[in-house]
Order: sequence, then structure tokens, then C-alpha cells
Amino acid sequence: MFFQEIPLFWLQPLFFQGDMMAIKIVLADDHQIVRHGLRTLLGREPDMKVLAEADNGRTALRLIKELHPDVVIMDISMPDLNGIEATRQVRDESPGVKVIALSMHSDSLFVLNMLKAGASGYLLKDCALEELVKAIRIVMNGKTYLSPGISDIVIKDFVSGWISTGVSAFGALSNREREVLQLLTEGHNTNKIAEILCVSVKTVEAHRKSIMNKLGIRSIAELTKYAIRQGITSLEH
Repeated sequence: MFFQEIPLFWLQPLFFQGDMMAIKIVLADDHQIVRHGLRTLLGREPDMKVLAEADNGRTALRLIKELHPDVVIMDISMPDLNGIEATRQVRDESPGVKVIALSMHSDSLFVLNMLKAGASGYLLKDCALEELVKAIRIVMNGKTYLSPGISDIVIKDFVSGWISTGVSAFGALSNREREVLQLLTEGHNTNKIAEILCVSVKTVEAHRKSIMNKLGIRSIAELTKYAIRQGITSLEH
């Protein structure tokens, strides 16, 4: 009798408000222990919910399309598709999703490329959980969050007139060429790259030739060194 006398719209917030109001999160990091730790810690926050985990950028993009999260916690150095390229695709394909970089890289090249790709925040992996939680809430309010150490780097480079040394992959190469470059430097052959990207072998060969011409690099070893410096791939992969 009691429930019958209460209008249904009064009861709905009581039962459903928790899930509806929770900030939905996807974790993208190639280290399982990092993802597990983040899931456990963020799961303790009453207004946050981790929907899924990805161990590379390509899987992260698929999960974002399927699950429509509010925030993605994105590592930079991931196999198959790095965090910078994945962030750029999130910006283009799911503009309502906020990306926060959580990386071990404090170099200004990584920071600025990630911000240019569309990230709303950048933190280092040695930050405290409280800072990450704070960053999530800040970007959800439409603002940008940079950890103090990162802010100092960005401001210093801005004041001094930041100039990139060498040719930037994010200016010289097309989106597809950067994907091919990463897969090449991670040891995939032409046939495998064609399979991963769903293109022809001839297309991959054309991209490879174009990459080498644009960068003035003729060996995979030199391409790998270049890709590491640019944050496209890492020594781990």
C-alpha cells in the first residue's frame, strides 16, 4: 500500500540515480597490473564506474564505440595503435568522450602531441589516486587538467618558443601513414599490416614508400628510432 501511494517518478531517482549519475570510464593501458589497480581504486569512488579495459589503442576505440563512456584513461605507449593516435580518432569519431593521458612520459613532445590530439588532461603515472580522481571530475566539467609538473613543462616551452627538433610525424605523415609506421616498427610484415588495417598489400607498400620519402629514412632500424622519439611506438614493443 505504501509503494502504491508514492508516485512512480519519486521512486525512480531512489533506484536508478546511482548508475545514471556515475561517470563511465574505459581504461586503456597495455599493462594488466596498471589496469587492475586503476579499476580497483576507481571502483571505490561512489560516482565512478569502470566499464571496460583495453590493452591497445585499437581495442580502446572499439570499446568506446560500443559502450559510449564519459572518460577514457589513456596510456601513450601501447602496441598496435598508440595513445596519441587513438586520442585523435576519439576526438574525430566520439567528440563527446573526454580523454585523460596517464603516462610515464614527461617530455614536452609527448605532452604537446597528446594535447594537440585532443586530450583534456595529462598526468604522470606516479601521481596519487586523489589527483586522478580530481582530474576526472575537472574534465567532466569541460575544463583541462595538467598535473603540476606537466604544467611547468608546457609553460616553459611556450614561453621559450617551443620548436620541435627534426620532422614531426604528426605534421609530416598522414593518419594512415602513422598507423603503418607503428605497425612496421613493431615487426609486422606487409601482409599482416594489410590484414590489420583491412587494406591491400599494394596500399601498405605505397604507404611505406611514402613514409620513407617524407622522413628521408631508408631502414627499419632508423624508422624504429624515429618512431620511439615521436611517441608512436616504444622499446617495449
